[in-house]
Amino acid sequence: MHWNSLAEFLAMGNHGFYVWGSVLVMAASMLAEPMLLRRSRSRLLARLLRQYRAEQTEARRQRAANPGRSRD
Repeated sequence: MHWNSLAEFLAMGNHGFYVWGSVLVMAASMLAEPMLLRRSRSRLLARLLRQYRAEQTEARRQRAANPGRSRD
């Protein structure tokens, strides 16, 4: 297509609001997704670390409570 001015280009044949709004939403989504993934990954790793530490603490308590038993 050929536009005679920047205003015609931005108007996109009276569909500019839809076109530029879609571009804006897509750009915002592309920027937000990696940030949300990074945050989710950090939360998951922190949760797994807490769970691992809790399991280790529980295992130590059980060994201390039953010192005569062998480990399997």
